[in-house]
Amino acid sequence: MRGIVGVLVCLSFGQCATIPEFRATELGLLPTDNMTQGGFAEPDLSYCQMILEAPVPPTADQVPWFCICSACSGNQGQKGDRGDRGLPGVPGSPGPRGLTGLPGRPGFTGRPGIKGEKGDAGDKGDIGPQGASGPKGDRGFKGEKGDRGVDGPVGDQGPKGEDGQCPETCEPVPGPSGEPGLPGPAGARGLPGLNGEPGPKGMKGDPGVVGERGVPGVPGEKGDQGPQGLCNCKDGAPGAQGQTGGKGEKGDIGPTGPQGPTGATGPKGDQGDMGMTGIPGPCSPTVQSAFSAALLASYPSPSRPVPFKRIIYNLNQNYNPDNGVYTAPVNGTYVFSYHLQVSTRMVKAGLFHNFEAVVRTTTPVEMNTASQQVVMSVSQGDWVWLQVKDTTTNGVFTGSEASSTFSGFLLYPDKCDDMFGRDFSARAEFPNDDLSWGIP
Repeated sequence: MRGIVGVLVCLSFGQCATIPEFRATELGLLPTDNMTQGGFAEPDLSYCQMILEAPVPPTADQVPWFCICSACSGNQGQKGDRGDRGLPGVPGSPGPRGLTGLPGRPGFTGRPGIKGEKGDAGDKGDIGPQGASGPKGDRGFKGEKGDRGVDGPVGDQGPKGEDGQCPETCEPVPGPSGEPGLPGPAGARGLPGLNGEPGPKGMKGDPGVVGERGVPGVPGEKGDQGPQGLCNCKDGAPGAQGQTGGKGEKGDIGPTGPQGPTGATGPKGDQGDMGMTGIPGPCSPTVQSAFSAALLASYPSPSRPVPFKRIIYNLNQNYNPDNGVYTAPVNGTYVFSYHLQVSTRMVKAGLFHNFEAVVRTTTPVEMNTASQQVVMSVSQGDWVWLQVKDTTTNGVFTGSEASSTFSGFLLYPDKCDDMFGRDFSARAEFPNDDLSWGIP
C-alpha cells in the first residue's frame, strides 16, 4: 500500500514495515519506466546480498520480502560485486503503542523500619463481631489492667442428689493408707556424753630384777714388816683363858694401789642372750618434733629407704635427708604420711617401722597418686622410713609441676602412766645392707 511518506511492505512471515518511496523504487516495489509484464520492476537481488554482508544487520522492517522468500525471486544469478554502502534512510514514524506487558515478579521484602513511638491510648471502642481466628501472633507487650466486668446473674439451683446409704454397721470404715511422706530433716547433733567414772586402781607391779654384783676392788699393797719382838718367856704352864675383848674400831681404808699394766686383748666372745627389760626411766620431756621433705630424683633405689633430700621443715634435725630415715627423739604418739606421684609404671610402696611394714600402697593405674597417713606409737630411738618394693614397681616421680613428699610429726609424748611396756633400748647406727620387704 502506498502511503504519504512510504510504501507498506508485508513480508512472507506476516510482518509488515514501511519503506520510503525512493527505497521502494530502487527495490522495484513501485512502478517505473522499466516495468515488466507483471506491472513491477525486477527486484534487485544485490540489495539482499548487501544486507547479508552488512557489518550491522538491519532490523526486520528493513529486509524486503524477496530477500526472505527465495522461491519468489526465481533462479539465483551469480553473485555480483559488492556495491557501495547506501545512505542511511529517513527515520520512520513512531509505531503505535504496544500492549501492556505482564506484571513483573514481586520485589524483595524491605528491611523493617525503626519502631515508632508508642501512641496515646485511644478511647475504648465498642465490642465488634467476632472474626475468624487468625494465625497465632508473637507475644505482645503486657497491656494495662482492664475495668472489672459486670457480675453475671446467679444460676438456678441444681437438683437434689440422691440420699446416702448407711453401712451395715455403724463402725467407721478406715480409708486406704496414704503414701509414705518424705523423710524429715536430720536432727541436731546430740550433746556429748558425760565423762565415765575412773577405773579401779591397778595392782602393784612386780619388783624389778636385782642388779648385778659389783666388781671387786683391787687388793692393796702389802705393808712393811714390823720390828721383831723380845722374848724373855720360859716354858711354863699354860695360863687360864682370858676374857674375850671387845670389838675394835674399823680401820681406815688403805690407799689405792697403782694400776697394773694393760693386758693383751683377748678374743671376742660369743654374743650373750638378751637380758630382761629394765625398770622404765623418768618421764619423757616435753619436746616438739616434726619434718617434711620432698623427692629430688625420680625412680629411687628399691630395697632401701627412699631419701627425700629437699628439706621443707626439719627444725630439730630428727630426719636424716642422706638416708631418708626418721629417728624418734622421745616415746610418744606420732603421725606419718606420704604422697607419691606415679609416672608411666605402677608403684608398690610401704611405710616401715623398725624393719617391719606398717602400711602398703599399690597403684595399678598409670598417672596416679599413692598416699597414706597413719597414727602409731613409737619409742625413743625407733626408725621410720619409706621404701619401694623392686625396680618393676618403682614408678615414683617428681618434676617441676609434680612433687612426692614424706612428712611426720610428734602428736604428743607419753605420760608417766603410759611408759610401762615400752622399749627404751638405744638404737645402733642404721645398717647399709639391702632390706627385705617386711611383714605387715
